[in-house]
Amino acid sequence: MGHPDHAFAEIAAETADPDADFSLPGWIYHDPEFFALEQARIFRPSWQIVCHVSEIEGAGDYRTLDFLGESVIVIRGDDGEIRAFTNVCRHRAMRLVEGPAGCAKKLVCPYHAWTFETDGRLSGVPMKSEYPALKLEEHGLVPVALEVWHGFVFVCLQPEGFPTPGEMMAPFEAEVAQYRFADMRPMGDVRHRPRDVNWKNVGDNYSDNLHIPVAHDGLTRLVGKTYRIEAHGWADRLYGDVVKNEKQNFWEKFYSAHMPRVDHLPEEAHGRWLYFKLWPNMAFDIYADQIDFMQWLPISPTTCLLREVAYCLPDDRREMKLVRYANWRINRVVNAEDTWLINRVQQGMQSRTYGNGPIGKSEVCLRSFAKKIRALIPQARQPFAPAPGWSRT
Repeated sequence: MGHPDHAFAEIAAETADPDADFSLPGWIYHDPEFFALEQARIFRPSWQIVCHVSEIEGAGDYRTLDFLGESVIVIRGDDGEIRAFTNVCRHRAMRLVEGPAGCAKKLVCPYHAWTFETDGRLSGVPMKSEYPALKLEEHGLVPVALEVWHGFVFVCLQPEGFPTPGEMMAPFEAEVAQYRFADMRPMGDVRHRPRDVNWKNVGDNYSDNLHIPVAHDGLTRLVGKTYRIEAHGWADRLYGDVVKNEKQNFWEKFYSAHMPRVDHLPEEAHGRWLYFKLWPNMAFDIYADQIDFMQWLPISPTTCLLREVAYCLPDDRREMKLVRYANWRINRVVNAEDTWLINRVQQGMQSRTYGNGPIGKSEVCLRSFAKKIRALIPQARQPFAPAPGWSRT
């Protein structure tokens, strides 16, 4: 099933949502049929981050992303161009490369040694005379749509309506540009964290403003009552400003007291913890000292995989290194708290007693996300699951 044309029109037109005062129902957080429709209508047409350009600087450098049963390879060609292809040989569908990263002058299939150039062209076939119908120019690697936004490389399996990352983030262009994303470098390898929750639970929690003062004591001490959220079409903007508080622990006080000056940033950015969530499953946590990227990939109706990596500008100052460590100490506590929360919510979503709940007026990001889901898959308006087989009728 593809995207219903009216869904994009409904979202783009900002039409009123008759269910705006209610959350998404619990059954869609564990239903296999709903999950299958999400893969077709939400994830195949959505943009997904793969890497940063600094991670594929040289000719032949590549990174891979596996999701939705597909493997995508992003590779820098001999001409310096970055391209994306499905990681599939055109002969017998063998995977060409293994692992998340590598470098190859040519992509040689480990099954029958068919050889592809870094621009995707098929250039070598052993015993070519065995294939009388073969035309090399017609059997190059299958390209995948690609966009580079401020140094980050995104791909899309089936571009057909959702805005690109640049379009989603257009309202924030001036604010984001000042952080110089394209000049950053990774602070470590990508971390993969399996979670036994539906992918929507991760995103819902990220956008939820009301749980901050209840469940995150440390974050609340750090930003006080400054935390705000805003829904902007296909991206959410959230932020809080670091305050001084006598109740803060050592690392919270250290961070606020020792953040060094970053010359290209305005004064207000030095104490601002700024967050952007992009449709449907990606987020940037932006600080003056570094940025953290997170992506939650759906694996099954009740499992997902978090991909996380931090980036920063080169800066050898001792105080910057210490502030980055303080940032990590603070956020590892927040992450542990969020993991506990989403696990318990997932369990509750699977209760037969739970349909959906009321949603507050201030929960603008959750309202925006729920509206999109209901427009793309209208059965999400039903508080309880339809009879099995509903998606085929």
